[in-house]
Amino acid sequence: MESVSVESKDEVLQRHRNEKKNMQCKIQSLKKSVAKGDRKRKKEVAEQIAEIEVKLNQKQFEELERLNNESVEDVFNSSLEKISLDDSTNKTSRAEKRRKKKITQLKEREATIQEHEIKNLGGARHKETQTLLQKLKNLGMSIYDIPSDGNCLYSAIVHQLKEVTGKIYTVPEIRMKTSDFLKNNKDDYIPYLSHPDTGNILTDEQFDDYCNQVANTAQWGGEVELRALSHIFNTPIKIVQAEGFDITIGIEYNDCNKPLILVFHRHMYGLGEHYNTVCLI
Repeated sequence: MESVSVESKDEVLQRHRNEKKNMQCKIQSLKKSVAKGDRKRKKEVAEQIAEIEVKLNQKQFEELERLNNESVEDVFNSSLEKISLDDSTNKTSRAEKRRKKKITQLKEREATIQEHEIKNLGGARHKETQTLLQKLKNLGMSIYDIPSDGNCLYSAIVHQLKEVTGKIYTVPEIRMKTSDFLKNNKDDYIPYLSHPDTGNILTDEQFDDYCNQVANTAQWGGEVELRALSHIFNTPIKIVQAEGFDITIGIEYNDCNKPLILVFHRHMYGLGEHYNTVCLI
């Protein structure tokens, strides 16, 4: 039977440093791949970079959590046992002082390492993710990752429709349904849409253009699209978020169907919000 290699904490931290160096090299390579003036590619790369950083930070934090879950006392006792064996032939007051000094140094070193790692991984995105994970854990659920490609809202709905209703759709189908619904209910939705540059309510022409973008591009979806989707599928949509109370859109359908559950991340990516969905633990 092959022996399993177990990394020490020093080895894990060194590997983490190497992973971060490799990540920075990859980020620099991605940035160089963007042609000057190519806004679309620049946005895509920025999202890729944000996703790479989040995934690495989360992975490294979980590895540190697992290490830190090992009893610190076990570490100290192990060190104490080793020191005791070394000094077993010379149990003097000087040996006792050396033992206490080594234990104190070990405690201080462990505390410094943990403080350093917590500072590095304790940003807004991490705190938000941990809050969401705990809320979902209490519900017997976990986060199901959705790619950050502009389709996150629609991809999340596709996933939840399959999980909750067993019905299978594609993102283009969901986008087209949303676009058609908005066009057919213009008077209900146009007051909630404004031009990004002027802040004015959209004209009829601008509204039609907006609906066409919903159908044919990777335009990000928000509350307007969520309300439309709730009506399209006659189902409530519950939004789990770290800040404030969770929100349910389409409460009038609570007695008809089980809710679709989405996870809203306000701080996941530097470019803005993101939607994930859930799965059972």
